[in-house]
Amino acid sequence: MIWAVWLAITRPLCPPSARTSTASEPRLPCLDVDSIDDEHPITLPAAVLWDMDGTLLDTEPYWMSGEWQLVEQFGGTWSDEHAHAIIGADLLDAAEYIRRHGGVRLPAADIVERLLDHVIAQLEIDVPWRPGAVELLASLQALDVPCGLVTMSYRRLVTPVLAALPAGSFGAIVTGDEVPPGQGKPHPTPYLLGAAAFGVDPSACVAIEDSPTGARSALAAGCAVLGVPNVRDIAPEPGMTLRSTLAGVTVADLAALLPAAV
Repeated sequence: MIWAVWLAITRPLCPPSARTSTASEPRLPCLDVDSIDDEHPITLPAAVLWDMDGTLLDTEPYWMSGEWQLVEQFGGTWSDEHAHAIIGADLLDAAEYIRRHGGVRLPAADIVERLLDHVIAQLEIDVPWRPGAVELLASLQALDVPCGLVTMSYRRLVTPVLAALPAGSFGAIVTGDEVPPGQGKPHPTPYLLGAAAFGVDPSACVAIEDSPTGARSALAAGCAVLGVPNVRDIAPEPGMTLRSTLAGVTVADLAALLPAAV
């Protein structure tokens, strides 16, 4: 489904809860839905598909610290280069890489579980949102644009993240342990599943990614991609737009990424 709306594009849109402020929840710097005018016609995405680690959350440091600790426990050696090589990858693929290059003498599935334990423990201390992510998510909700989470993290890590967001923030969840084996990012399957969950064509969707691996997955699925590099740079490719941050990104900015024919 694609919705045509009339929208002023200077600022993101406020959900109703953001129109007033409290001591604990200051008013968001956004455009009130009631002030939409007819100056700029746009076509909204059929869905916006979000990566999680590094895009919605700044959790890559949590993953990397877990990798360093695990490798050190087995007397191996690790490096930033190795850590960066597996950002955004299927967790079992990443675990096999750690086995080969870090000397961790455990089955890949056990490596994944240990890393998940480490990251979840860190999230219990602090949930580090990426700049602008929560605000953009709220703006999309204000216009009823469906949002899906497409992550290679497992369901048990995603659950506490969802609990920290308003109910219904994501209408579909695709996690790494629910993707067929061997078809995680950079394969297109995760994003194809995300679009299918809403019954929409991937070419009518915008994917938001922070890593080259995730961006390749979304592009291969046919999505328009907003790349917001975090730890690793992303090389420009057709179908992808790069921004340094989600801070200040509007719903109209996402809509502008869609092919004109969509």
